[in-house]
Amino acid sequence: MKTKALVFIATALIFVSCKKKDNPNPNPPPQDTYINSNAGSSWNYHEINASSGTAKNSDYTITSTSGDTLINSRKYHVYHYSYGGSQYLTISGHDYYQYDSIPTGLGQIFERIYLNDNTAVGAKWSQNISITVPGFPLSVPFTITNNIVEKGITRNVNGNNYTDVIHVSTSISSVSIPTGLTSNVHSYYAKKYGLIENTSVVSLDFMGMKQDVNLNTKLTSAVLK
Repeated sequence: MKTKALVFIATALIFVSCKKKDNPNPNPPPQDTYINSNAGSSWNYHEINASSGTAKNSDYTITSTSGDTLINSRKYHVYHYSYGGSQYLTISGHDYYQYDSIPTGLGQIFERIYLNDNTAVGAKWSQNISITVPGFPLSVPFTITNNIVEKGITRNVNGNNYTDVIHVSTSISSVSIPTGLTSNVHSYYAKKYGLIENTSVVSLDFMGMKQDVNLNTKLTSAVLK
């Protein structure tokens, strides 16, 4: 998943707030889950970015490394982007975590539960975060709400059929921004592959800050180890 491309990793990652230590990964998650941490696995994505009104196409690759890193006492597996930078994912029980940011132009990162593979269709979970907005005297509260829309479906992405797919919708809201924030985000995760498709439409207009995100990302191919 490309950092600038997806709703929760659309802005550049900032790593100064976490304490990290690279370690080998002797116990990768079993591959009947929705994450793959085997070294050398790779995923090729195509992105259409229409955030500025004119669609721009790009391709990139994510590659699983052989290392982990500690963030807030939680062990995350490290993946590298072909354009530079890293992605951090982990699984704890049935909760899937990613260390990233929301695409509001504010750049603050946090540990986000982006998927739970053991909840029923219609189940929801939320996370509350506070972000410091430049020029605003108080931090602004945001709520990230996820909803299991479909489960166990087959999804065709770029001509490839994926089974055991979970469809998650995500919304971003804030009691401090009752009319200046809209979001429409849909992510599809396939067993063994992880993210196979994402559409993210987010608009923020607050305290003179305007940010629009309009992205579509699809998995084109993958090599799983």
